[in-house]
Amino acid sequence: MKTMRIQVLMLASAGVLLAVAGVAAGYWLRGAAADAPAVPTSAPLAASVQTPGDRKPLYYQDPDGKPDYSPTPKKTVDGRDFKPVYGDDARGPSRSAQSRAPGKGRVLYYRNPMGLPDTSPVPKKDSMGMDYIPVYEGDDENGIVRVSPARVQMLGVKTAVVEQRASLAHAIRATGTVEVDESKLAIVSTKYDVVVEKLFVATTGAHVRAGQPLARVWIDTPDTMMQRGPDVITRQIDYVVALQDKDPIRIAQAENVLRQYGIPGSAIAEIRRTGHATREITLVAPRSGVILDKPAVEGMRINTGDPLFKLADLSTVWVVADVQEQDLGQLKVGETAHVNFVAFPGRSFTGEVDFIYPSLMAATRTGRVRIVLVNPDGVLRESMYATVLVNAPATSGGAVLVVPDSAVIDSGTRQVVLVVKGEGRFEPRLVRIGARGDGVVQVLSGLKPGEQVVVSANFLIDAESNLRAALQSFRPDDKRNGDSK
Repeated sequence: MKTMRIQVLMLASAGVLLAVAGVAAGYWLRGAAADAPAVPTSAPLAASVQTPGDRKPLYYQDPDGKPDYSPTPKKTVDGRDFKPVYGDDARGPSRSAQSRAPGKGRVLYYRNPMGLPDTSPVPKKDSMGMDYIPVYEGDDENGIVRVSPARVQMLGVKTAVVEQRASLAHAIRATGTVEVDESKLAIVSTKYDVVVEKLFVATTGAHVRAGQPLARVWIDTPDTMMQRGPDVITRQIDYVVALQDKDPIRIAQAENVLRQYGIPGSAIAEIRRTGHATREITLVAPRSGVILDKPAVEGMRINTGDPLFKLADLSTVWVVADVQEQDLGQLKVGETAHVNFVAFPGRSFTGEVDFIYPSLMAATRTGRVRIVLVNPDGVLRESMYATVLVNAPATSGGAVLVVPDSAVIDSGTRQVVLVVKGEGRFEPRLVRIGARGDGVVQVLSGLKPGEQVVVSANFLIDAESNLRAALQSFRPDDKRNGDSK
């Protein structure tokens, strides 16, 4: 007992000594402050001293410092209040520091760094600890499609640059057949009834030269009751009489009549030599070429005007091609055409568009185009099947803006491309397209040179991020689209 009493007295004495020391220290400090010169405080410093009740928090943060923020007061799961963060709070970023960045406007909100459709009005971290990306004032995010970068890579998204070209060519493809050049086609016939006595060329497909004898015929005098005027024999007799009278005017007139009847010069010379009319006439080829058809047979009677031979010069031929209606407007006479034939694989023939027929075939909606081909070795034959390629200019009048045709999503009523904005963001852009050709399409409005557009996985991005919802923000009078000018 005595020992405990002594310990209590010692503790009481120590407490008294500590109290006295504290009073003395306070007295000494108060005196030192009174002796020191007064330091004037500035107005801004005085204004900055505010109680928490006079300030408005920028946002509220988890009391344990976790990356969890709220623009309004909030409680944790265990009921604790989130801590308010003020503009001058050293423990958190100030609103003024975060709301502006050098060269950029005010921060509007923060978006998910992985492109997910999640935004926050205050700084925030995602579940992996990545900071949300600030969206500054002036950054137009309306209608932007967001796809996570990992998803973009998995989809195999490919892009291309919007190019400007001096011109755009369109490859027009068609099929056709070889036809005889009608300007080099000839029919051998007579202007009087004949009987075929002898055929000098008796086979179809034979090559003949101009002036070569084809057949010898015997002139058959028609029934006098049926004839409507003097026959060719009578005209020969008139020529003989003019020769006997030595009347040059009548000789010239009678000789001209015989030539109009188709009597060859050799027969006229024979009449002049013998002084007698003749019934045997030798028919000759009017031009060099190939016998395409030979109705004449020895002993056959041929009426006036009926063909004995049909021949053609095949040094040049026609290819008549059927061209789709939508390509006819781009074809012009004089353009070069490349023609291939199944009979000659690996060999190409070059011709020229000679004529575009004025009518269309209603059943196939195609128009016919005539192409002239040189056929010096005669390998091209009538009715051969051909494939035609014409590289026609699709545009005229200066440079054109083009994108790969796979970049355009065509719904039938409007055309859209996906413009790459970076970091998994894609902007659906309405465009107006023009001509197509060489794997690209002309863009009349909606894009600018140098912009990046998606050329593959367009529809996968559509399915991934609900593109149609983003397109609803467009209006017919939308002025935000770029201009190709």
